[in-house]
Amino acid sequence: MAKVNGPLLSLGATGQIGKALVYSTWKGLNTVRQHVVPANPNSTAQATQRGYMADAVDDIHDAQIAGSNPLNAVDVAAYALWANQAATPRTWFNQACKNAVDVAVAGNTPTVFRGASSTPGAGQVALEGYSDEIDLTNITAMTVYYGTSPTALINSTAATITGGSNKWDKTVSGLSAGTKYYFQARVDVGENCEGAMTGIFSGTPT
Repeated sequence: MAKVNGPLLSLGATGQIGKALVYSTWKGLNTVRQHVVPANPNSTAQATQRGYMADAVDDIHDAQIAGSNPLNAVDVAAYALWANQAATPRTWFNQACKNAVDVAVAGNTPTVFRGASSTPGAGQVALEGYSDEIDLTNITAMTVYYGTSPTALINSTAATITGGSNKWDKTVSGLSAGTKYYFQARVDVGENCEGAMTGIFSGTPT
């Protein structure tokens, strides 16, 4: 991409010329580049990956309109906090999609967690959330990882799974009052939904 002054004898130009050159502005600069048509081989692997992504988007939308315990502001904030830990910028939606796609690529069953709450108490934080896959078949065990930094969840404790209500929950106790803690629930190794995780919640015990 080359910087140009007074492109096409004008003060600015945008668009293509004869499918040969493309004029545009980039960060306030007038630029010109070769016209390129992106390759799209639509290979089997590519189609499969696109299918994973489409399914992930559908799962998030379904979670947003679920009849009970839909994806809420606590879930969005948790996925956003998780996304913020990544080396590359991404939205909460992209983070939820990435986790679902990663689980599918690994050959497991993806899920989108929803309906979460994080309630601080005296020396504790009570957590809960929901997933359609918490049915005592695809998800029978989850673990809550926690710590005082979202990048160092070094402690862990088993969550309680309630299949009839598609619910996971855990009250993490023995915490220091006034200290902010971070929590993430993850499906255990060996489960059909292995690799599926909630966002990262936070809470400050009283």
